[in-house]
Amino acid sequence: MLNKFIVLLLFFLLFSTQFSVAQTFGFGCLGFVGGYGGFTYQKINPAGLNQFIENHNSLEYTSKPVEEFSYATGYRLGLNFFRATFENGIIVTAKGYYQSLAKKNKGGVGITQSEDNYSLDLNLKNWSVGFDVGWELTKVLSWKILDGSLNFNNVTLTETTDSPGAPTIINKYESDAGVIGYSIGTGVIVAILKDYISIEGLAGYTYLSIDDLKNDEGVKFLGGNPGAMNISLEQSKFIDSGGFTAVIQLNVGFPLL
Repeated sequence: MLNKFIVLLLFFLLFSTQFSVAQTFGFGCLGFVGGYGGFTYQKINPAGLNQFIENHNSLEYTSKPVEEFSYATGYRLGLNFFRATFENGIIVTAKGYYQSLAKKNKGGVGITQSEDNYSLDLNLKNWSVGFDVGWELTKVLSWKILDGSLNFNNVTLTETTDSPGAPTIINKYESDAGVIGYSIGTGVIVAILKDYISIEGLAGYTYLSIDDLKNDEGVKFLGGNPGAMNISLEQSKFIDSGGFTAVIQLNVGFPLL
């Protein structure tokens, strides 16, 4: 399914570029270029990580259980390479963006007055390229019919244990660089100042799958970490799948003359 999505994305980008050259964009004969930024909420299913947490919470020295992970939040900053509105109301955009999401869950270990001396800090970062096709319903409201992007993901997990009277122990694990995923969705655009300033809302699905993470010494988080009790990767990937994604952002555009 991922390979088909990549082929579809590359085909559409090529098609939309050729199509845009053959059209008249109105003010700004090459359309509009601009930036955007906003808030992102993403559901995830980190099956392997949550299995690790379940094992951790069952140990005798755990004084406060750690909550399992199910989502992350953060920000998105991007660039619209061009956004053009045609005479028939169709809107075509080619874009790229950087996104950073995080979620930190705390717990307690050992006999201590503090219940927050153990933490797992999950970070998901990605660079993305994509497109969207919309339809201008009115001068103020547009419907983003299809929004798609190809994502190059990097995931890190930082495990911190801070016991009184002992050195703080920090273990950091990372995924391979540039793990490929994708996002697909639909949304609306509300123009504040037509073509120049707008608010955009998007809802969709993000595909993300990570087999395992490893530290600087090459030790895998699930496959080689004693605390993970050698969770089988055949049964539980670190992140098994993505899920529902919501974005709200502010767009700012400038005409290309």
